[in-house]
Amino acid sequence: MNLLLLVPDGVGVRNFFLGDFLSRAGEKGEVQVLHVVPEELLAPYRAKLNGLAGKVHWQPFISQRDEYLSFTLRNALAYAQMRWADTQAMRYNLRLPMTGTWRTQAARRAARLIGSAAASSRGIQLLDHWHCSAVARLPEVDHYRRLFKETKPSVLFCSHQRPPVIIPPVLAARSLGIPTATFIFSWDNLTSKGRIAAPFDHYLVWSEHMRGELLRYYPDVVPEQVHIVGTPQFDAYADDSLLWPRVEFFKRINADPSRPLLCYSGGDAGTCPEDQEHVRALMNLVRAGRIDNRPQVLLRPAPVDNGSRYREVCRDYPELIYAQPTWLHTVPGDWTRVIPLGDDLQFLANLTHHADLNINLASTMTLDFALHNKPVVNIAFDVASPPPFGKPLWEYYYKFEHYRPVVELGAARFARSPEELVEHVNAYLKDPSLDSDNRRRLVELEVSTPLGRSGERIIEVLETIAR
Repeated sequence: MNLLLLVPDGVGVRNFFLGDFLSRAGEKGEVQVLHVVPEELLAPYRAKLNGLAGKVHWQPFISQRDEYLSFTLRNALAYAQMRWADTQAMRYNLRLPMTGTWRTQAARRAARLIGSAAASSRGIQLLDHWHCSAVARLPEVDHYRRLFKETKPSVLFCSHQRPPVIIPPVLAARSLGIPTATFIFSWDNLTSKGRIAAPFDHYLVWSEHMRGELLRYYPDVVPEQVHIVGTPQFDAYADDSLLWPRVEFFKRINADPSRPLLCYSGGDAGTCPEDQEHVRALMNLVRAGRIDNRPQVLLRPAPVDNGSRYREVCRDYPELIYAQPTWLHTVPGDWTRVIPLGDDLQFLANLTHHADLNINLASTMTLDFALHNKPVVNIAFDVASPPPFGKPLWEYYYKFEHYRPVVELGAARFARSPEELVEHVNAYLKDPSLDSDNRRRLVELEVSTPLGRSGERIIEVLETIAR
């Protein structure tokens, strides 16, 4: 197998560079990697390859010029998908205000009109065809076509289905008859984001549940094109060699191993704008002695958050343990260019293993902790009035399609007030086994394959596709 691997963002780096995926792929043949990592940051990823470094060849994505027609059609396709699928999250995204220059806003307005008119299965397929035809004429496609004629990949695999930068290489590969596949990287992408950026021949998903979502929202995809592989996102949790003893981990974070540790997992500033105030509310409750056993609180922002909005709460509560993820913001403001370093993977594996409880606002971290059978309390009360999204958090995030199973299975408890936050945290600290079966059912639904071998399963599928 001669693998062409597209890694257009930092989460792809985390999933496919930090584990053993590249080494295993290198054992099967040559690997050509198109990536967004600055050259000066590549050394640690290359070092992990040991004797296989010569089998893996690195090539940066070229800069992409967004022409008016392709930009408008791409956004029209996203609007059409969201109007047709009509999920709770998509309805919210359609109401977001337009930003950018007057030209960008004009293009988005045109895209909304076109998307509204094409919001049907047939209309979306027609728009998809027009969009691909517009992009196929760009010089970037010719560049990748020449590159692939030289390197002769037998299969293209994309680590993330959303970034627009993947469209030219995917279309170039398809024009050369190279089979293409993509990985659906997160549990919310199919129901809360726009259209998959490019047409693929195959789709790799976490579970039977995600497979059903893909077939529902993409009726042009047939079951034979969808492969259940799990996700390398959680594979590190099956690697006991990454774990430190509890005493060592607590020493590293300057905490007391004899006291409980509560982990507050932040979201990004756009979707969780009140995180810093929720942390303040939690610290008030801990300081007032309303939460039992004198717990310590560790705050871990989202990797795409630079953490600046937490400065005041960290200043006011010096006992708060602040743990900024070791992801580098190589292009400030661009979420695709936030790149993880290897030690973050080990730190997160230890945090989810040693923390006693997690608190978050409808985050994927609910799954991370459920995989360790650790209790989770979801924040469901607003601080600001009126609330930032025009309706209470409970009526907003906890109605999103991807998060409904958490609510319906009872896999977490929901604090609709500071008083309920105290009640739920104290109940879990007293008996961490509460809701254990519900957490297990959530994991079985969302991540239906055993941890630790997702990379192997992906390679096996890609080998079959390549043949």
